[in-house]
Amino acid sequence: MMKFRKYLQDKKYELLLLALIQHLFIGIFLNDLSFYTKIIWPVNMLILGTASVCVFIEKGRWKNLMQQFLFLLVLLLPLGLTFWGKNPTYFAFLNIGYVIFFLFIFWEIFKFLIKPGYINKDIISASACGYFLLIEISTFLFQFFVYQNAQSFKGIDFSSPAKTYIDLVYFSSITLTSIGFGDITPNSYNTKLIASLFGIAGQFYSVVLVGILISKFSSKSDS
Repeated sequence: MMKFRKYLQDKKYELLLLALIQHLFIGIFLNDLSFYTKIIWPVNMLILGTASVCVFIEKGRWKNLMQQFLFLLVLLLPLGLTFWGKNPTYFAFLNIGYVIFFLFIFWEIFKFLIKPGYINKDIISASACGYFLLIEISTFLFQFFVYQNAQSFKGIDFSSPAKTYIDLVYFSSITLTSIGFGDITPNSYNTKLIASLFGIAGQFYSVVLVGILISKFSSKSDS
């Protein structure tokens, strides 16, 4: 058991990175999006929540309690889609819960990135995790507004929750990377401003991350 715990602690950022990638992009391999909503999404959150537990090993009692509460919340929320999938209030609660969950993990990872004066595989994996966590936060924040106002975006597919989610993952990714194809566009002042904010955040994260990595390489070279 101790060996397994040590393995999880040593590989926590790699495991979280893999969990984030599969959560965001597993739709590439799926055609049955109804199956995705009912089965794959809850399984995804189980994998992602389990991976996030590793990040908070030995981080203090209150952080672990908070992480466990948020893990349980985001694990149960997709299961409720079967019963309250058409309820806008439920979707609003679901999206806000996910935003808080991913923000909590992102903040812990960002603190890790700026603290140590060295470069290793954990720093590289944590850096990638930070970028994917920004996509997760952006996606669920946009989804909150989409289910409050269906006119807040143009080009979103509303035929199923899974298609809406995948479209927003795509939009969040190209916004944070400043690609901006224009096939999906924000159509309300809320979503326009949030898209602008996340576009700036994506560039800021990239610039800060490059600075952090360069400083860590320099510190390693000097030593």
